[in-house]
Amino acid sequence: MVKISLDVMGGDFGPEVVIPGAAKALERHPDITFVLFGQKDKCEALLSRYPKLKEKSVFNDCDVAIGMDEKPSQALRRGRNVSSMWRSIAAVKTGDADVAVSAGNTGALMAMAKFCLRTMPNIERPAIAGIWPTLKGESIVLDIGATIGADAKQLLDFAVMGGAMARALFEIERPTIGLLNVGVEEIKGQEDVREAGRMLREANIDSLNYYGFVEGDDLGKGTVDVVVTEGFTGNIALKAAEGTAKQIAAYLRAAMSRSLLSRIGYLFAKGAFDALKEKMDPRKVNGGVFLGLNGIVIKSHGGTDAEGFAAAIEVGYDMVRNGLTKKIENDLKLYHDLFPTNAGPEAA
Repeated sequence: MVKISLDVMGGDFGPEVVIPGAAKALERHPDITFVLFGQKDKCEALLSRYPKLKEKSVFNDCDVAIGMDEKPSQALRRGRNVSSMWRSIAAVKTGDADVAVSAGNTGALMAMAKFCLRTMPNIERPAIAGIWPTLKGESIVLDIGATIGADAKQLLDFAVMGGAMARALFEIERPTIGLLNVGVEEIKGQEDVREAGRMLREANIDSLNYYGFVEGDDLGKGTVDVVVTEGFTGNIALKAAEGTAKQIAAYLRAAMSRSLLSRIGYLFAKGAFDALKEKMDPRKVNGGVFLGLNGIVIKSHGGTDAEGFAAAIEVGYDMVRNGLTKKIENDLKLYHDLFPTNAGPEAA
């Protein structure tokens, strides 16, 4: 069994999305049990509509729900030990759950996760890793918004953690790693990015295949299995990709309804358009993984629907089943044993 704790109050719609999403995930994965944290008066009636989910869940009443607009410091002060968000994370710490999933405030969730679970040894900053649809399938991009900026050794840690996630999720023995940059030439980009590239080349870690620098258009091509960047750039890339997908979908809808002939053509090509819609559906790749913590936390999009939240739960499910935390610990230990100061080959 995989035990998953849920912040039922998190997100733009709270229980109205989280509970149906959990029911969908349970249908597809009957070996899940849930630990639910929420406000009883807002969840009880809705939960009763899903008897199978209710049977496979333990519900915990919480006094406080963290708002989507709360500052992380405020959320910590108000919600520590009592909020649905905090208690869902604490369940991972105590072993009552294998993974926590929340659609709540990203900053608050990261602050609480860091405070409650702590970071792994020698990890200065956790990262949020997202699954990215590509022409070749899927890749992993991190960091997509946990922190702004990163130095060379932090980028290298992101690469190691992202590689471990790729091994867990895609079952690739030696995933390819690329550093996002403004060009592929070694002389281009910020000093920290160039230094991280040098460190990755010289470390020559057996579990990683360092590809080199990649550019923005390589994200969609699937040039590498893992794209590494800092949170500011990664979050902009994520939002730009989501916006582009919505733009293309709007263009297609307008084109297909422009005339009677185009509507008739749409009927003949409906299968192809349905396949395109499925491929571009952001709900299918919902769920950012917090990496670098002593436990697994999944961040769902706050505005997703039940299908999207189910996808985030399934990301957590896959991470637990494939031993993500242990893989990250082993890979980080390998690197830190090579370079104890975590300062790169010159310090060894």
